[in-house]
Amino acid sequence: MSTRDLDILCFGEALVDLLPERRGPLEDCGRFEPCPGGAPANVATGLARLGLQVGFRGVVGDDPFGRLLAQRLGAEGVTCAFRFARERPTGLWFVALDARGERTFFSPNARFSADKLVAPADVDRALFGRARWLHVGSSAHLLEEGRAALRAAVAAARELGVLVSFDPNVRLHLWDEVAPLRRLCADVIPACTLVKVADDETELCTGERAPERAAARLVEMGVEIACVTLGAAGALVRRGGDVVRVPAERVEAVDTTGAGDAFVAGLLSVLARSGPPGALARADLERAAAFACRVAGRVVGRLGAVAGLPRAGEISD
Repeated sequence: MSTRDLDILCFGEALVDLLPERRGPLEDCGRFEPCPGGAPANVATGLARLGLQVGFRGVVGDDPFGRLLAQRLGAEGVTCAFRFARERPTGLWFVALDARGERTFFSPNARFSADKLVAPADVDRALFGRARWLHVGSSAHLLEEGRAALRAAVAAARELGVLVSFDPNVRLHLWDEVAPLRRLCADVIPACTLVKVADDETELCTGERAPERAAARLVEMGVEIACVTLGAAGALVRRGGDVVRVPAERVEAVDTTGAGDAFVAGLLSVLARSGPPGALARADLERAAAFACRVAGRVVGRLGAVAGLPRAGEISD
């Protein structure tokens, strides 16, 4: 049996975010800074900075931006297992910010970037078996092969005794039809230990609009720890009959990009160190959720999805 030398393996998209020099429409921006992005990659960086042993598996282009991502994640201490694809380029996303720090995105290659080539063959069981947790999303799994890859990844994790964390991180503009995404979520969620959804994703992922009912529905589907993030209102976390509500950090929002990824990294960093999630005391669950909100608060105070991610010891849990 393989050694569990990784606390968490993240599987999915790694992209390049091009951050603007100023707020406002993209056409008014003259310069952009390339930074690592992609939800699972952001989570991997956040976890590594918090002192966990983290791996990343995904597909990028065999191009300068793909190599940039490998270098940047490697420099953070992430064990990278990229597949470099020659047939498609690394994904690029231009980020525009309004006066409140809310973001919109433009991509010249969103549906055709290399991360969408992830396939069942990318589910490396030897690598998966090294981890205690697997974290996944949905945006790399747009194509039929990609959806099969996510199902295969979750199935492999369950067979190998690996706990599964899922943040759908819904990007509806990527999907021609929502039905395949609904089916994907319905297939994946019951196999998960942890599921985090944003308050604007609850109906799609659970059939329930209200956060309280959505969290309850996730638990009914088999999820041990169900989280609904509520933006400036904080988060709701449910485990069985225990319901915990925690406030968000009071910060001036510079850029909300990556706030959900930071929350997941903060929460997983505590859970991965705490033994079986079902054995957590309610007070420990509340502490984990509050820490996750503090990590997210740090991120929205800086430009970009990773610049504000704290390092171990910079904030207390």
